Amino acid sequence: MKVLFAGGGTGGHLYPALAIARALVRLQPAARPFFVGARRGIERDVLPGTGFPHALLDLHPLYRTRLWRNWLTVQGAAGAWRALGALAREEPPRLVVGTGGYASGLVLAYAAAHGIPQVQQVADSHPGLTARWASRWSREIYLGFPEAESLLSHRRATFVETGNPIEPPPAPRPDRAAARQAWGFPRSGGRVLLIVGGSQGARAINAVVAPWLESAARPEDLFVIWATGRQEYDVYARLDGAGVRVRPYLSPIADAYAATDLALARAGAMTTAELCAWGIPMVLVPLPTAAADHQTANARALARAGAAEHLPQAELTPERLATVLSTLAADSGRLGALARAAALRGRPDAADVIAGRILALVKETAPPA
Repeated sequence: MKVLFAGGGTGGHLYPALAIARALVRLQPAARPFFVGARRGIERDVLPGTGFPHALLDLHPLYRTRLWRNWLTVQGAAGAWRALGALAREEPPRLVVGTGGYASGLVLAYAAAHGIPQVQQVADSHPGLTARWASRWSREIYLGFPEAESLLSHRRATFVETGNPIEPPPAPRPDRAAARQAWGFPRSGGRVLLIVGGSQGARAINAVVAPWLESAARPEDLFVIWATGRQEYDVYARLDGAGVRVRPYLSPIADAYAATDLALARAGAMTTAELCAWGIPMVLVPLPTAAADHQTANARALARAGAAEHLPQAELTPERLATVLSTLAADSGRLGALARAAALRGRPDAADVIAGRILALVKETAPPA
C-alpha cells in the first residue's frame, strides 16, 4: 500500500511528514510511505538517513521578486511531471499526503489531474500559497492551528483539528527535579528558562540575550538553558557558567523541556506545537521575514488563546527582555495560566490521529477487489 508524501524545502514541511509516515507504519506495517521532495531542499540531507524510499526532483519555488528565474520553475516542473508519471506507473499510490512548501505543489497538482485522493497537513495559522491553492482538491485537511480553516477552500474538504505531528512527551513525564539536577541546577526553587530559536538558532534573539545576561539583570534564581545554533555557538560559549548552560543544539530536546518552566522562542509551527504538548508557557518572538509573516500569525493566535506572550522582534531589547522575563518568572499565577492554556492547545497524539484517518480514507477509497 503505497502512500506518497509530498512536502519539504524546509524542516517545517518535512518533519511533520516524517512523523506521520512513522505513525502510519506503526499502525499498519503494510503501509509503504514514499517521499517526493526537491533536490535543493532540506530533504536532500535528511531523507537518505530515514530509511524511507524517496525521489528528489528538480522542483523550484515561485520566484516572486526575481521573476526572470521562474524559467527554472517551469523547466523543473516539466521534468518532475514526467518523473511523477513514471513513479505512478511503477506502483500507483493509494493516497497523496501534502505537508506544504514548494516541494508539494506539483505533486498535489499531479494527484488532482489523475484522480488520486489527496489530503493535507497544514501546520501554521496562516496557510502557505500551496496549501491554499490545493485545498480545493483535498479530501481531508489536518489543522495544526484551527485559525487556518477560514483561509482554506471548503469546496470538498473535511477539516480536522489535529494539531501538528511531533515527537510526543514521554509517558510518564520525566521527574522535574531530576531533570533540573541533570542540568546542574537546584532541584527546586526559582525558574528554568529555555531559549531556543529553532534548529539553526536565531541571530536576533542571541544578540539581545547576550547583553541581557552580561548586564546582571537576570535574577539569581532564573536559570537558563540557551541553544544558540551551531553557527553562533563559538561567539556565546563564554557565557556558560553559574546558572547558565549554553549549547549549540539540543538533542534530545526533551531533556531541556523536562526541566523548563518558561520558554523564549521563535513562533514556528513545530516549536510551538512541542511547547504546547509539554504545557510550557512561551514568550514568542516571531521571525519577521517568514513567508507571509506566518510566525507573527502563530504568535498572535497563541497569545489570543492565553498560551503565550507575543514580543515582536522590533521591540526586543535587553531592557525589554529583562522586564518581561523577570515579571513572568515572579508571577506564579500568570505562569500557571499560560501553562494551562498551552496544554489545552497541545496535541501530542497528532501523528497517530492523522495516520489513523489516512488509513481509514485509504480503505474507503480502495478500488473494488
